Parts: sequence; C-alpha cells; structure tokens
Amino acid sequence: MDEDLNKMTRDELVEEVKTLRLGIRKHRDSTGHDLCWFHPDLWNLLPEKYDPNILVPDWPQFMAGCVRFRKSLDEQLPEAPRINDDFIKE
Repeated sequence: MDEDLNKMTRDELVEEVKTLRLGIRKHRDSTGHDLCWFHPDLWNLLPEKYDPNILVPDWPQFMAGCVRFRKSLDEQLPEAPRINDDFIKE
C-alpha cells in the first residue's frame, strides 16, 4: 500500500511528512461544531483516494452516534470549556 514511499527522495519524503502534519493539525485544531464534519480533505492526503460511495447511517442511528461522540468528549475532556453557540454553516 505504501510502495510509493520507497520511490521518494529524502526531500520528497520530508515534503510528504510536512503535508501530512499540516492536514493532521488542521483536523486536530478543529473545535466547536467543526468537530462533526465529513473530512475528505484529510483522507485525500493518502495516495489512495477514499471511495465516495460511503455508507451513511439512517438519522436515528447517526444521531445516536453523535450523542455517543459527545458523551465521549465529556469523559475524555471533562475540563474542556463548553460553548452554547448554535450551529451556523455559511
């Protein structure tokens, strides 16, 4: 899967690492409502592209997953500041 790395020069590998780190930092630094988004830009940093024919849960199952994710934030980051902002995507 990662055979392309064997063909890269040291300078190309360094650039690849910088690109991957930038993508990871962008994802890591998302906050608020941005935590809940589809992330094809991050996935497209890999040489193999994601399949756009992904499976999407029905609404009840999807919302249950969102609630579980939010509960996990309470468990893993209990001291994180909370916001009361409504979701508004422009």
